[in-house]
Amino acid sequence: MSTSIFSRIIDREIPADIVLETDRMIAFRDIAPKAAVHILVVPKTEDYANVVELAAGDPQLLAELVATAQQIAEEHANGEFRLIFNTGPSSGQTVFHVHAHVLSGALEEGSLGR
Repeated sequence: MSTSIFSRIIDREIPADIVLETDRMIAFRDIAPKAAVHILVVPKTEDYANVVELAAGDPQLLAELVATAQQIAEEHANGEFRLIFNTGPSSGQTVFHVHAHVLSGALEEGSLGR
């Protein structure tokens, strides 16, 4: 299995606009934003390809991811946000390293962001 683009960002092999980093989590702006605020929250482990695997394997890390998303929303979006996990290619997942999209700003009910 090859190293994910997110691991390469974590290792600083690829530049990113990092907005938050902890020992177990990194968050950075999406390079193709779908909303005024579009930040990816990524655990620093490649052990989980998607949120289902993360929930089964490390629920505490999933809770930390959600708390990180809340912190980002408080700092960048008045605490209001949409949290999206894509699971599988047909849902729009293109990087198989678990991550969440924090979206905010001019989102309407029924709109779908990736």
